[in-house]
Amino acid sequence: MANPKILSLQGKGLKLDTKADIEPYLKDVDPAVLEEIHFGGNTIGVDASLALSEFLAKAQALKVANFSDIFTGRLISEIPLALQAICDALIDKSSLVEINLSDNAFGGRSVDPMVPFLTSNRSFQILRLNNNGLGPAGGQVIANALRESARLSKAEGKKSNLRVVICGRNRLENGSAEAWAEAFAEHGTLEEVRMVQNGIRMEGIAHLARGLSKNPGIQHIDLQDNTFTVDGELTGIKAWTEALESWPELHTLNLSDCVLSAEGENNNLETQSFAVLSNAISQGLKSLMALELQWNDVEEDDEHLENLSLSLKQRGGKLFAADEEEEEEKEKEEEEKEAAEEIEKEAREMDKEAAKEAAKELTAVPEEKAKEVPKPKDATDDLADLLSKVELR
Repeated sequence: MANPKILSLQGKGLKLDTKADIEPYLKDVDPAVLEEIHFGGNTIGVDASLALSEFLAKAQALKVANFSDIFTGRLISEIPLALQAICDALIDKSSLVEINLSDNAFGGRSVDPMVPFLTSNRSFQILRLNNNGLGPAGGQVIANALRESARLSKAEGKKSNLRVVICGRNRLENGSAEAWAEAFAEHGTLEEVRMVQNGIRMEGIAHLARGLSKNPGIQHIDLQDNTFTVDGELTGIKAWTEALESWPELHTLNLSDCVLSAEGENNNLETQSFAVLSNAISQGLKSLMALELQWNDVEEDDEHLENLSLSLKQRGGKLFAADEEEEEEKEKEEEEKEAAEEIEKEAREMDKEAAKEAAKELTAVPEEKAKEVPKPKDATDDLADLLSKVELR
């Protein structure tokens, strides 16, 4: 029996154009008790969105609204209207905890319909906007809406509820970084921020560091595949070093694939950068348990890298510095080596057992027939047979 609190059409690949198309999926659901709605992986047109909006308007306990990947194949003229119908229906949902609009190709032209919701609904805690092609202009619109939301909360003497922002793969670049930094600073309540693969360079990275430093409760930061240094300048690294002191609860920091070297070669985090990070992390950040620095062309014997690794290991944490492919290959080799050693050990045990059995047989037969007892198979034969089954690469 279906859970009356959850409505899920996730991944069904439905093409819902009209009210008649969507009504069969809504008619037996009581919106008054609905807590989660998952429509991802379907495509919804304007008329169907309007019908969905009427349904959502009756929801009184909605906590999770998942509308990721719902506009595949839709015209750019359809998306703003459909998006507005859905977002407007969520404005007054004080029970809402999470909104997911990821994997929808909004671009910079379709973000405006989200603004009233982002500004006026100050209840939701988790915002997922991943892979929407926002660009700098669209990113700035979203960031400004979030900043205004925080300002309105403060004006009412209330603390912001926003805790998690996921906004990666959106080409935010430096053009929107400062607006995001201001929004983060205005809220001051963030615990998790993931902004991977956004083409943000050193100046923007420095802005983000200053904005996020106003969020003392932050626990997880993921900025992989952005750029912290340019032409040997460490402004971005230094800004983050200063900000690190503001995050006593930081548990996970992902800076993989984040820096260009002075020579302009991609993925080369210089020793100076490691030195700055090592000092900051080793002396503080006692809650940090996972530091990711893959794809930064690191030297395994780098002194500062070793210090980082030791510092984290002593507290039960881990440094991830080698590329994942290299780590997987090493793990594979170790597994194969262990398998070979185990088989060799088994072969030796088998050889011992065979020798014992042969000895027993020799003492059991008459002396004159002892010469007829077959010689036990040589251990090297067993070992060779077993090892031939192991494929070492």
